[in-house]
Amino acid sequence: MHWYLIYTKPRQEKSALQNLEQQGYQCYLPLLPKEKLRQGAVALTDEPLFPRYLFINLAQDFMAKSWSPIRSTKGVSRLVRFGAEPAKIDDALVDLLRAHEASALGEPERLYKVGERVQLTQGPFAGIEGIYQMADGDRRVMVLIELMSKKVAVPVQMGALRKVG
Repeated sequence: MHWYLIYTKPRQEKSALQNLEQQGYQCYLPLLPKEKLRQGAVALTDEPLFPRYLFINLAQDFMAKSWSPIRSTKGVSRLVRFGAEPAKIDDALVDLLRAHEASALGEPERLYKVGERVQLTQGPFAGIEGIYQMADGDRRVMVLIELMSKKVAVPVQMGALRKVG
């Protein structure tokens, strides 16, 4: 058995994974928790580490068989190949990715990081740049802005920010 790489249709990695597993294939989709802004509130979602790719474990003689059931699976675009040869992935790499995924399970990637430059997009301070300080509840954050030559911490809605640069 060897790991190979499947290229999925856009944003259909989870659908392809589910459909392939229902057909009895052993697959792996590395996911990382990430904060997203949804309707003004921060929501925690699992995002693919490699968008549009997932790993599939196949027997060495799979090339002798037709892989049309894999290719015709909903969400799958194609098997990744280098020329005529399918891209074989080392087992150690898949094991390393699984270990990395397990270690990052409790630590989601934050939408904004402390000290990151942001720009306010709404309210009386719209257009002013500041420095992200911390989350202040579910929908609000603290941003440090310069006002009359003095740094002031201002609470703003999470949806009223965007990253600078």
